[in-house]
Amino acid sequence: MAETKEINPLVKVALEMGPVILFFAAYMMFKDDVFTVAGRDYSGFIFVTAGFVPLLVLTTGILWKLTGHISRMQIMTLVLVVVFGGLTIWLNDPRFLYIKPTIFFTLMGAILGVGLLRGQSYLRYVMEGMMPLQDKGWMILTHRLMWFLFATALANELIWRFMSETTWVYFKTFGDTAAMFVFFMSQAKLFTTYALEDESET
Repeated sequence: MAETKEINPLVKVALEMGPVILFFAAYMMFKDDVFTVAGRDYSGFIFVTAGFVPLLVLTTGILWKLTGHISRMQIMTLVLVVVFGGLTIWLNDPRFLYIKPTIFFTLMGAILGVGLLRGQSYLRYVMEGMMPLQDKGWMILTHRLMWFLFATALANELIWRFMSETTWVYFKTFGDTAAMFVFFMSQAKLFTTYALEDESET
């Protein structure tokens, strides 16, 4: 197994968040434009997506090269972006990219649900190093996060189907990330209640 290497946190954040921020900035710049390529018209959204997909592949590759590791979630995100972003560009239809978050959040929620049915917290395997909790705490947190992910998937569907494209871009760039932050902040009582005691004090 390759050894994970530490890199400058600012570099890590830039590689992880840079493509999304650049996508948003480019979209706001070109959203009202139409681009003609090989006799075919593409909206600003499709045009920006065509730049976002290879940029995400590039930055993920650089992150892997520098750290020697990328998470399963990053791999899943990359695969979904390449597949659905590619379909969006190839078929000139933004709906494929719109539904990508729905599939991602539903899939993640379903994976957590399968673990719960087996009496396990798959979330624990991913986050145990960041949040040491008792077994019961992990099960409760996993159950809550599962429903949160399903709710986020539903929100994505409602937004892209019934609101404007710009509203969806705002939601995808800032909304779901902010919602995830608020979710974990709201679990402060659970973290306190089920925190593992310091072994040196036991």
